[in-house]
This record gives sequence, structure tokens and C-alpha cells, in this order.
Amino acid sequence: MTAVRVVVVDDHPVFRLGMVALLGSLAGIDVVGEAASVAAARALLGLDGDRGVDVDVVLADLDLGDGSGVDLTRDLSRSRPDVRVLVVSMHETDDAVVAAVRAGARGYLVKSASPEEVERAVLAVAGGAMILSPTVAERAMAYVVGGRASARVPFPQLTDREREVLDLVAAGLDNTAISRRLALSPKTVRNVVANVLTKLALRDRSAAIVRAREEGLGG
Repeated sequence: MTAVRVVVVDDHPVFRLGMVALLGSLAGIDVVGEAASVAAARALLGLDGDRGVDVDVVLADLDLGDGSGVDLTRDLSRSRPDVRVLVVSMHETDDAVVAAVRAGARGYLVKSASPEEVERAVLAVAGGAMILSPTVAERAMAYVVGGRASARVPFPQLTDREREVLDLVAAGLDNTAISRRLALSPKTVRNVVANVLTKLALRDRSAAIVRAREEGLGG
């Protein structure tokens, strides 16, 4: 039986190295690469023109230092549809799960998943199955039954608070006005804005306003 070839993409070195070690210890799984950023993952997987590594499953986090795992998943699904993406994230919110699956992910696990769950998910996804951890599956089902799955969520890599602040930034409010509106300290608002710029890889507030309005915020 041919081993399942896996690439691990995560910007937290302790988690990434631990996952690589775990997968490398399992029979039938071969780790063929790892990446700590979107840029490194794109180069490794051949999304920028060069030939990428031969891989069956990519384990990817949603929050990467230089970009979004959702965007990486979407690009990979379009360019290399034979490669399955298994998201392993700290987040199990409705929006994050739906965004990942819509982008093309074939599975979604939380980082607290047991080694047995990880092994089972990798092998199942490699075989063409769709895998959600029990807690994620329960939340996703409630989300769909509640009729919210059709709603498009802009910037799923942001927290609800970060998206709320970005919406007000796009509406033209300054930090002082936002702090009054949300009953937050100006320092907290500054920190949230800084986090948004970092997560969306934007250079400044003006770029954030343009990008947010393109996604329908600020209205």
C-alpha cells in the first residue's frame, strides 16, 4: 500500500513540529514537507508557477502569519484539485468552518484532536471522504439547520470583534469614535486595528478601508 503523502502548514513551530513528528511515526503516512507561512506553502506546493511536491493531503491552519489559510485552501483547490486539504485550527466557530469548507477543505479538526483522530482524518480525507471532528460537525449541523450557511462571511480569518471594528473603520470612524461606539478603550481599538492589518497583510488603514469596502463592509 502506498503511503499517504502529507504537507503540514502552520506558523506555530511547536505545533507544526509536533504534528510532523506525530504523522511521521504513523504507518502509512509520509510527511513530504512543512511550511510556516502562506508564501512558503505556495512555493512548496507549486502555486506560484514552479512544480510543487507530490502530496496527497495538506494539513493547514487558518491563521497564518502572512495570510489566510482559507485563501491558501481556495487556491490549492483550484490549481491542484487532486490534493485534499485538512484544516487543523484552534477555531471551531460556525463562520470559520463554513468558510474553510466553501474554500474546498475536505476536513476540519480542532487542534485539541487526539492523535487517533488526526490519523483517522488524514487517511479518510486521502481516501476521498469528508471529515469533521465531532464538536465541529455538531456546530456545523446546527449552523446549516439554522439557515445561516448561505450567508457569506467576509474575512473569516478575523474574530467577530476584529470584523466589527473593521466595519466601523470602513464606515469612516476614527479610533476615538469606534472606542465610544463599542465601549472599548482607545488602546484596545488600536490593538484590534493593528491585528486586522497584520492578518489581512495590509500596509495601513487606508488599504484596510478599500479592502473592507470591496467585501461589503462599512455600509
